[in-house]
Amino acid sequence: MRNTAMNMVHKLAARDERVLYIGSDPGAGTLRAMSKEFPKRHLIEGISEAHIIGMSAGLAMEGFVPYVNTIATFLTRRCYEQVAVDLCLHNLPVRLIANGGGLVYAPLGPTHQAIEDIAIMRALPNMTVICPCDADEAARMMEQTLDWKGPIYIRLGKGGDAIVSKAEHGFEIGKAILMRPQGDVLMVTTGIMLQRALAAADLLAAQGIRAGILHMHTVKPFDTAALLQAIRGTRLVATLEEHVPSGGLGSAVAETLIDKLGSGFPAMLRLSLPDRFMHNYGSQDSLLKKHGLSASAIATSIEHALASSRTPSPQLHST
Repeated sequence: MRNTAMNMVHKLAARDERVLYIGSDPGAGTLRAMSKEFPKRHLIEGISEAHIIGMSAGLAMEGFVPYVNTIATFLTRRCYEQVAVDLCLHNLPVRLIANGGGLVYAPLGPTHQAIEDIAIMRALPNMTVICPCDADEAARMMEQTLDWKGPIYIRLGKGGDAIVSKAEHGFEIGKAILMRPQGDVLMVTTGIMLQRALAAADLLAAQGIRAGILHMHTVKPFDTAALLQAIRGTRLVATLEEHVPSGGLGSAVAETLIDKLGSGFPAMLRLSLPDRFMHNYGSQDSLLKKHGLSASAIATSIEHALASSRTPSPQLHST
């Protein structure tokens, strides 16, 4: 996924002279081909994220579309004030490409685990937040970023994730994709949790439970219409995210249902990482499994929630 996004920066730069790349401590050889073809638009600024954000803001004010790349925790926590004041306040077209969203860098411990990044970035006015599910969707997403007004936070996985997106679904920033039609339960996902939702849906189907899947690749702006349409006739809405409970996808779904319906919506199950820093070292997959986000654990949680739910289906009215 990361390599795909990086290669797309090069392709966009070849198409549009406004595009430039700014790297903070990138891996050796990152976008080497671009550095040779467009040396004046390939900048490596070292580990100084606050400076880089201010620099990208100035370049955007001069008419460029900067793509800034580094590890997710360093692109969010470390320079948050600069992102807010330099980028969001001025609504500048800077693209923040965050490597290692969620638990990708779990082997490096809590300093490198981006478990609250969606929450703090979606809280910023003018900020768009996108979490593609695989490399193919990342390529389609990058095509959409060139002329998008305002800053974008792009949360990337580590790469090598199974390709589950479909070209026929296309990609539009702010428009969710219904991967499977709604049934007894609707799973709402973002990022790589789509892969686990699809596997969990297959396990639920074997138990006679119909599970729909709504893929919210864009967490902000949130596709309210798609959510309200997708919950029709469902008994349970389950949100799946590689993120702490506060402020992420689950919060966005809950806020939307409360704001738009007030009451009468399905029962809700929020599956996420725990509200704490994780001091367990291991792989991304092992920590997701430990915290109930494997496909089998998701299916089991949904079965239990359905068994205990007595909430009637919502009655929605067209306006």
